[in-house]
Amino acid sequence: MGDEQRFGEFVAVRRHEDGTVAEVVLDRPKAMNAVSSDMARSIGAACEALGADRGVRVAVLTSSNERAFCVGADLKERNSFSDAELVRQRPVARAAYTGVLELPMPTIAAVHGFALGGGFELALACDLIVADASAVVGLPEVSVGVIPGGGGTQLLPRRVGAARAAELIFSARRVEAGEAGALGLVDQVVAAGADRTEALALAARIAANSPVGLRAAKRALRLGHGLDLRAGLEVEDAAWRSVAFSGDRAEGVAAFNEKRRPQWPGE
Repeated sequence: MGDEQRFGEFVAVRRHEDGTVAEVVLDRPKAMNAVSSDMARSIGAACEALGADRGVRVAVLTSSNERAFCVGADLKERNSFSDAELVRQRPVARAAYTGVLELPMPTIAAVHGFALGGGFELALACDLIVADASAVVGLPEVSVGVIPGGGGTQLLPRRVGAARAAELIFSARRVEAGEAGALGLVDQVVAAGADRTEALALAARIAANSPVGLRAAKRALRLGHGLDLRAGLEVEDAAWRSVAFSGDRAEGVAAFNEKRRPQWPGE
């Protein structure tokens, strides 16, 4: 395990694979990682730091709690808020989910146990979700009088389609791992207890590739989604031009021809 950096009391960042893989650990185990205002600030700060670190090629979001990835917003804290306090807290909460969503490198969520409401939205903000057999996911917000507000109403239909997302959000139902995999709510279902190990292994495989290429590919995927084909191909072309004359491209082609592993300059 690499070095660890703390962001407030509830979030840690650990480095793996010579620093190319960053593990963002949700570390509020006594509350099953319920996202309080303090924890939201920590998630945002960790993501801001990672986004500025050109050495990180892949980020993996994990949990230190054995029973849950994250149970969503801290409703005990929310219950104590006045209307004015709730309004002031909204940008803080939103910045946490946006922070994960806007990370420039590929991101993987390692999910076990409960990933509900804002917890599932943190996973949805990642590019890929690896879930173990104990995982239970869902967006139950309408059952407590609100709506998914961490990106769920936008990210879920992009994964599973509008009608399936509507059914899941309107019913507020919880979905166990097997069905979640079948519906595409998660991308890979692994044995109980193996989500972190498998997610880090996947991250290591991804991190072997060009950091310049990975970031450009993510940018093209994200910016092109929802555009018509012609506009999407223009987004792709712009991303291609951003890497075509990079040091990574020159090294990648040279390594291929010399039948050796590339040593990416990362620029």
